Amino acid sequence: MPRKLNYLNVSWPLDFTSLFPERDLLLVEIGFGNGDYLVNLARTRPDANVIGLEISSQAMDKAERKISQLGLRNVRPIHSTAETALAHLLPPESVSEFHINFPDPWFKKKHSRRRLIKRETVDLLISRLASGGTLLLATDILAYAELTHEILSDCVGLSSALETPWARDLPGRFHSKYEAKATREGRRAYFFLYKRNATPLAHRGIIKELEMPHLFLYSPLDAETLVQRFETNRSRHGDIHIALLRAYADPRRDTAVFEVVIQEPTIDQHTMISLSPRDKPEEYIVKMTSLGHARPTYGMHRAVAAVGDWVAAQDEGAKITESKLRK
Repeated sequence: MPRKLNYLNVSWPLDFTSLFPERDLLLVEIGFGNGDYLVNLARTRPDANVIGLEISSQAMDKAERKISQLGLRNVRPIHSTAETALAHLLPPESVSEFHINFPDPWFKKKHSRRRLIKRETVDLLISRLASGGTLLLATDILAYAELTHEILSDCVGLSSALETPWARDLPGRFHSKYEAKATREGRRAYFFLYKRNATPLAHRGIIKELEMPHLFLYSPLDAETLVQRFETNRSRHGDIHIALLRAYADPRRDTAVFEVVIQEPTIDQHTMISLSPRDKPEEYIVKMTSLGHARPTYGMHRAVAAVGDWVAAQDEGAKITESKLRK
């Protein structure tokens, strides 16, 4: 079985030649649930490569088992949010079809960050559609259908292929297990079908990795003392949120690691940042580690800076001597 894929262990952007046999068409399903629709796409579209995006580990396991049992070679599930995949994995104009089936509406204000159909995400999605590419979306919630119509109909890069805001049926559509259950319970779906038109859009390129972030500092305090002083702290840098959660010391090596969570608009990371001695007395290097397949994003640069600033603030004689960080 091919290795399991997630947004942290694949190349940015995706190297399609390493994932699939060579084909011209790429189909992407966002939120594939139990994988039946995704598998059907791969089986009925042998002319295309298929990627499924999902954030549920249980759903990933189900889909991977079905794909393996059927021996399908033109489909790969990737554990990723849509926002992360659109920003870091899928190049502009690379997708022939997006399929979105019954996304969670996330209507509460505190959950709005998780909602898929919002203007900034849709604009990014349109930039990934090839000319003439298709967006198909289904929901069984009227309020979400109304929100979807409001947003999609206002996008200059899309044109509806329907004469009405939505259809109540699409002939020939594969009915997933969820959709069949909704029908039995009397909930009919609302279907959207849009095409990427020829309107030029502002360039939205892939967000690539940066150079590895690190800094050097002087401190008369040893790692064990620093960890004893540590308290959880959080900071915000524009739209980036950083939480320094815990610290652990290895007194034998005079090293420490700091557990961090970094939330950026397009990606979340949970990893460790290390502090270790250099050759000179009382001089340290602070750098990201590879734990959790961490990637050197701008937020990671800010997190290394946050650790360095905290260490430097613990003694009046401490100071950062050199920084290799993106400002």
